[in-house]
Formats: sequence, structure tokens, C-alpha cells
Amino acid sequence: MSQSEYRARQVSAKTREVVDYDHDETQPGKPLHILIPGGLVALGALAVIVLVGYMTWFKGQLDQNTGIVLLVILFPFYVGGVYLFSYGYELYNVKRAIRLTAIIVFFTFAAVVIVAVLFFVLASGGKIPSGSSKKKSSGGGSRARVKSSSSSSSPSRGSGLGPVVFMPGMGGTRTREVTREVVKEVEVPVAPKSINCPSCERGYVPSEEKYVCPSCGMPTPRELIDESEALGDNSDK
Repeated sequence: MSQSEYRARQVSAKTREVVDYDHDETQPGKPLHILIPGGLVALGALAVIVLVGYMTWFKGQLDQNTGIVLLVILFPFYVGGVYLFSYGYELYNVKRAIRLTAIIVFFTFAAVVIVAVLFFVLASGGKIPSGSSKKKSSGGGSRARVKSSSSSSSPSRGSGLGPVVFMPGMGGTRTREVTREVVKEVEVPVAPKSINCPSCERGYVPSEEKYVCPSCGMPTPRELIDESEALGDNSDK
């Protein structure tokens, strides 16, 4: 098995060498058959890892424990895919493939951390809270709370009690409780009274019978309707 003549960082020459090796029928093995599937597996696993991290720590759609478990499951697939890619890229040289795998995984992890930190900072508007600012704000807030509570307690005391009377020489303060009664007038509607039908002398309430005599069917005259309503209004006066 031939040794590669180029370093991994010489991407153009190295790729051409791998392709020529794969097309050479005199050489054992087909490195592209390992390199391409390994690269696809690595990219797919990395994309899912980034998605899980985004949904766990930025969106909050996944529980943190669930996200960590998924990352632990996906990480070996990513490392395995990177190793297969490196094994074909280094023309079946195990030592160089392991070294290239370690380099790719390390730089990928560093890049993901950097991107995550930058995304978090940009999403928060570039405002990173400091410990000193928290202490200052908490101290000022407590002072403001004391003032507001003292100022708000006085009107609440005044609402329930009467005016505070200071008695000089008595050595104390007396309070007088004031009770206020609120009287609200409510107008109660009065039902209209019954009238007698001019045709059959049947007594009925026009509004309850749709202004028609229930006995003979004669419509209620207007003056009897007014009389019924007037009787209802004046009955309790």
C-alpha cells in the first residue's frame, strides 16, 4: 500500500492524489468509497448536534437532560464519520488518520463554542450583566423599596382610619376611626296592572297577553294600555 506524498493541509494536491489512487486499478482499495460516506455521516451528525444544542440552550424547546443525552449519542457518530473520512483521505494510514481525526474534532468543537458564544451575545443585545452592577442595582432597589413602602403605607392608613390627631403634651398619638355609609338608590320596575276588556269584560294585563284579549281576541285600546301602565306606576306612590 503506497504512502501519501502530501500533508493533509495541502488540500488540492491531496485530493487529486486520493482520486488518482481510487481510479488506479493496480492499487488496493477504493479510498473514495470510505471518504465520501464518512464525510456525509460526519456532516449529518454535526448538523443534528448543532440543532439539538440550539433547541436545548437557545430555544428551550428540549429539556436540558434530554439534550445532553442526544449529544452523547450523536458524538460517536460524528467522530466515526470523521475517522472514516480521514482514513480514506490519508490512504489507509491509521496513525495519520487518527491524528487528522483529532485535529478536525478539536477545531470543530472550538468553532462550535465560539459560534455559540457569539450568537448568545448578539441575541442578548451585547449586554452582559456584571456582579458589581447587580450589587449596585440591588442596593438602590432596596432603598427605593423602603421609601415606596413608607410612602404607600400612609395613604392606606388614612383610607381605613380617620385623621390623626396630635395631642401635645400627651406623649402619644390618637386615631379616630370614621365609618362611612354609602346609600345607593335603585329604581325597581313595577309591573302594570290588570284592566277589563271593553268587549267581554275579561280582566287581563295587556303587556302579558301581547295587548290582545285572551278571551275574545279584541286588541287592547291605546287608552287602556296607558291606563294599565299608569296604574302600575302609581300603585306604589
